[in-house]
Amino acid sequence: HSMYGTIAKMRVQAGKQAELEQVFKQGASETPGFRFAYVYQMDDDPQDLMLVVAFDGKDTYHSNAQSSRQHQEYLAYRELLEGDPEWHDGEIVWADVQAESAAASD
Repeated sequence: HSMYGTIAKMRVQAGKQAELEQVFKQGASETPGFRFAYVYQMDDDPQDLMLVVAFDGKDTYHSNAQSSRQHQEYLAYRELLEGDPEWHDGEIVWADVQAESAAASD
């Protein structure tokens, strides 16, 4: 089965970036089926962030999204945002990860 996840556009409140990062890092380590998360800070406005998250599969992603623990994490980081995130869920149909293949050849 292929990886599945979401890309979320969010706008962090001014001065809350470090706090938001802590919430994300804490939550990711406790999540079953979690593969990776990347947060991009946009060049044109540093308060605009794009979150890219991947899970082992669609079922894992949805069971996490519906968990009470994930809901508590969402409430924690939502307080640091100017508005609701804009979610774009989908299957990851192609991935090229240099770091993993380099580590595997060591």
